[in-house]
Amino acid sequence: MVRETNKYFKFDWITIILFFLLVGFGWLNILSASNTGETIDYFNFSQPYSKQLIFILLTLGLIVIILSIEAKFYERFSSIIYIVSMLSLVGLFLFGKNVNGATSWYAIGGMTLQPSEFAKAATALAVAKYVSDLNSDIKRLKDQIQTFIIIAIPAILVLLQNDTGSTVVYGAFFFVLYREGLPKIYLNLAVLATLLSVFSLKFGATITSILTVILIVAYHFLSKKKPPILQSLFMLFVCVGLSVGIKFFYQSILQPHQQERISLWLRLEKDPVKLEQMKKTFAYNLNESEKAISSGGFTGRGFLEGTRTTGKFVPEQHTDYIFSTVGEEWGFLGSSMVVIVFVLLIIRVLHLAELQKSQFSRVYGYGVASIIFMHFLINIGMVMGLIPTIGIPLPMFSYGGSGLWAFTILLFIFIKLDSNRINEW
Repeated sequence: MVRETNKYFKFDWITIILFFLLVGFGWLNILSASNTGETIDYFNFSQPYSKQLIFILLTLGLIVIILSIEAKFYERFSSIIYIVSMLSLVGLFLFGKNVNGATSWYAIGGMTLQPSEFAKAATALAVAKYVSDLNSDIKRLKDQIQTFIIIAIPAILVLLQNDTGSTVVYGAFFFVLYREGLPKIYLNLAVLATLLSVFSLKFGATITSILTVILIVAYHFLSKKKPPILQSLFMLFVCVGLSVGIKFFYQSILQPHQQERISLWLRLEKDPVKLEQMKKTFAYNLNESEKAISSGGFTGRGFLEGTRTTGKFVPEQHTDYIFSTVGEEWGFLGSSMVVIVFVLLIIRVLHLAELQKSQFSRVYGYGVASIIFMHFLINIGMVMGLIPTIGIPLPMFSYGGSGLWAFTILLFIFIKLDSNRINEW
């Protein structure tokens, strides 16, 4: 039974408040990062902070539309939404605008629209629809393959547009499928592949292969429950093949700037002079970002008082490197508060997802939390130099209408789905 009284206001306001806290504080930092030191003119629409303010106002209308649509619409038409989204990605190869080497935008009048941002929500809906189907069982290999195909199509299309950062985000769906019963072997393989890749690049394929052989042989003979010999041989073949193959992938597949970013992250260059030169050439943004964050200290320099921010030392600071503005002007305390709000939002979405009576809503909720988590983890890790530099925005924080609207759609569809549970007696 559905309540008739005030049913349109029965939404999870904690999630909504956390969303607007991030959007509001993000705008303040965009204002600071794009401020030229002159008098702030909110109606000067050549400035990013004024444009972002318009995007935020339009977001309010978008939220009203999303929450006004019947919740069943998103489940019923999820496949159509996914197909339309994929067609928009394909259309970029014909009508897309190239920006910074990536053909990821449509030019519409005086603005640009990035369909890869919206494709994440469409993919989350499609995955939720397929996994929640009565005839699907994620523990079956056939259904695993079909689910992987749903995820792989947008990931490959985005990768072909030279947008590696957005491609990586699709790995977030692994957490969703794992929650729904994906066999643990996939988790083990993912961790193993990551470790082998890092070790192969850092210490060489030969040393990594030898260590792998020793570990697998030791496990086979020392384990209480000995695995079949064919299984051990297969694992041995796969691990050694990956150790050798990752070097080929690094040298022959990755582009030079991607190689340099990984090389800097793993400190593959042993010559300190060359390493310092590489930092100035390929990691200028990162170096300046780290300096800006460290200059903020514990309490920060104060709003609009960051010398490295006002001096424009960090390129693209209002977009992918927006967190460096937080670090300089708001210090460790402000940075910690931003991290806490993000964590609270992710935990809140996961908590609500577990409360859902519909598997579709639960799977979609996990998709929302996982996508936000992946963006949050990669962006902040990148800005602080903890992971290789990947061009990816901080959700609700970085400048850009496409990113803000895409995350709004992603999150508020789930809020609408969750409202069904709240409205029921």
